[in-house]
Amino acid sequence: MTSLHDNRVKIATARVALLFCMFFLIACGLGYPILNRFDPRQTPGLSDVKTYALIVTGTANLDAEDMRFRRFRVLVPWLAKPFYLLARGRLATWDPVMFGLLVADSLFVAGTAVLIVILGVILDNRQPGSSAVGLVGALLYLVNFAVPNLRLVGLVDAGEGFFLLALLWSLSELELWTLPVIAVLGTLTKESFIPFSIVLTSAWWFSTRGDRTPDNNRARYHLLPSAAWILISWALSLAAMIGLQWSITGRFVSPLQFGLALHRGGGYHFAVSLHDRNLWYIFLWLLPTAIPNLKRFPKSWLIPVGATCAMAFVLDAYFGGAPEAGSAWGRALFSIAGPVLSLSSALLLLRISG
Repeated sequence: MTSLHDNRVKIATARVALLFCMFFLIACGLGYPILNRFDPRQTPGLSDVKTYALIVTGTANLDAEDMRFRRFRVLVPWLAKPFYLLARGRLATWDPVMFGLLVADSLFVAGTAVLIVILGVILDNRQPGSSAVGLVGALLYLVNFAVPNLRLVGLVDAGEGFFLLALLWSLSELELWTLPVIAVLGTLTKESFIPFSIVLTSAWWFSTRGDRTPDNNRARYHLLPSAAWILISWALSLAAMIGLQWSITGRFVSPLQFGLALHRGGGYHFAVSLHDRNLWYIFLWLLPTAIPNLKRFPKSWLIPVGATCAMAFVLDAYFGGAPEAGSAWGRALFSIAGPVLSLSSALLLLRISG
């Protein structure tokens, strides 16, 4: 019996690895234009890419005013750097810096797609009859406007989206020991991960308080241990942010002080977010096709995702609400809700196809 179980684990691991490789190659293909067809660093609306590219090459002036918060989004540039060094002088017309960022972003996009497949399997186990939903949902996620245009152009959103979905997977499968690791890595990816993760884990904890019974092989599920893991993840994410800022600036800055300093002023105009074309390109088809089947998803998924989307609205109002600044609301919402909405859209597509 032990040998049979080991064989099944090996087969499952091999399948996940194969899916990851396939999704990674798809992502690299979707992001190919940034290698030699256009430069995101010179594209309006993608100015952040210039900062991340400078971090990759090690030529960034970390004390510059326009880098006051981008300089702490280090995980994607750190991951991109070895690929940049490997490609420098070896890839003809391909831009080695953008190659490194594309590989890093593609790794996170592929990882997100794999997690969507896994969540689809979990959903099928709870509601048999939707065995293909994970794969279809992953493919719908990959072809969404946000992936080739916002995830694979050198920004760090691919990393944040991956770690937010990893949080949801960890909570769904009660693999709570992974929360601290996810929290630290997510914090190193983007500072907004901290409030998003706090809201998501809090909403999950409150939405599942009535499910603390040891049924369905869930005897390890207890109120205090789950709260402890969540609190530890919060503490470590805040400590990671403080440590990162100390290593870069040489001074202590509290997370609250850092967050308040990001306020751009100028007042908030809701129309700025609604007029953001990225928002409409992302959700124009995704939201209508996803809504009809959201009722089939567990509340322990929907409530945390919904609460975190509300937090994204609050942060957008405070940090990016100045009319001249535009809005990153669509990007944040896709990081939070895009995978679940893609799964729900897949259910509708499978139903239509019979």
